[in-house]
Amino acid sequence: AFGGENDNVELLKRIAALRHERARLLGYESHADYVLGRRMAAKASTVTSFLQRYQDVAVPTARKEMDEIRDLAKRRDGVENLRPWDIAYYHEKLKKERFDFDSSALRPYFQMDKVVGGIMEIARRLYQLDFQRVHDLPVYHPDVEVYEVRDPNGDHLGLMYLDLCTRPTKQAGAWQGPYQVDCDFNGVQRRPVICVVANLTPATPTSPSLLNLDEVRTIFHEMGHALHFLHSRARFTSLSSGEVYWDFVELPSQIMENWTTQPEALALFAHHYETGELIPEDLVRRVREAKRFHGGRALSRSLFLELLDWGWHSADPSEIDDIEAFERNVERDIRLFPPEEGVAFSPRFLHIFAGGYAAGYYSYRWAEALEADAFEYFEEKGIFSQEVASKFREHILTQGNREHPAVLYERFRGRAPDPDALLRKFALA
Repeated sequence: AFGGENDNVELLKRIAALRHERARLLGYESHADYVLGRRMAAKASTVTSFLQRYQDVAVPTARKEMDEIRDLAKRRDGVENLRPWDIAYYHEKLKKERFDFDSSALRPYFQMDKVVGGIMEIARRLYQLDFQRVHDLPVYHPDVEVYEVRDPNGDHLGLMYLDLCTRPTKQAGAWQGPYQVDCDFNGVQRRPVICVVANLTPATPTSPSLLNLDEVRTIFHEMGHALHFLHSRARFTSLSSGEVYWDFVELPSQIMENWTTQPEALALFAHHYETGELIPEDLVRRVREAKRFHGGRALSRSLFLELLDWGWHSADPSEIDDIEAFERNVERDIRLFPPEEGVAFSPRFLHIFAGGYAAGYYSYRWAEALEADAFEYFEEKGIFSQEVASKFREHILTQGNREHPAVLYERFRGRAPDPDALLRKFALA
């Protein structure tokens, strides 16, 4: 949509201008200031400083990492002029060379039903939840399973519908969503009814459904959202877990992904589907090392999108005329490659122009910093620590939108979040 008959550049400018105009009419300096009135970050200056901190550390490291990729491409294939579309290929080759790591070796240990059972066991150990399959409730497709979830006292916490396998006409992707949220309904506490949906390869007559590591992380992620919704106890739906601030809502989901590479957690479900052998410790070690590999590039890749969103919405967009020039200016200090002529990302940046992430794309990084800091607390006390899990349930999972998330997080952690935890997660500090 950049140039040609489907060009949408003028539409982008008009959208950004109207957002800015609305913000000014309501007494804000910019659309970012308007949005941040209901965000944990609260102020534009906080977001700017937050992104700058990661830029200062990640970009110099990313440039050194790019030199390693260029060296490999030249050594293996005589490539003198590496282009952006070459990077993924040579990055994987370098990772294989460095760690002797092949992600396909993990699949036999990640049988789908065992993974789901493992997540439920982890939730039981952390929060004393009980998941019981229910067979007498209607479902919209034979693949769907229903579970009743009960709290440590045996009380009904909610219903969870699992719809995990792909099929014709099913929407792509993975998500968690509510059919019914918790609230006080005519004096009776109405409990959540939620779904967790994915598009995993189903079992065949000769083989069970075997997942790759990204699929395992996805299911853990969506189940993290489910635990947030299930624990919520709100008088009004507007104060339930689904209504928490946008840069806080991913904390309960992203933190669950950490258990996918912890040996103590993997021991609960990562067994070879044919032999029953536990996933080897050496393979787990290589997975953990590969996950942190080239952390500077991993962090830098999203910085451009976060800064691009910020460029559109933190100031008066009327000054944006030439979008190519505007984007080149945004990436000036983080660029790892010379710019490609005739290329712009804004016309296809659906998150901020067709979705709800305008002045909010930083939320992904913000939530990741929160979960990195929160999981360090678990690591300090033990990944199944009842002390930490109880605090997380009491101050994060059950509170919904009743208080400001910064207050809730400090009650959980005993202090404000440490943004450098994310740097440590990527081995950058």
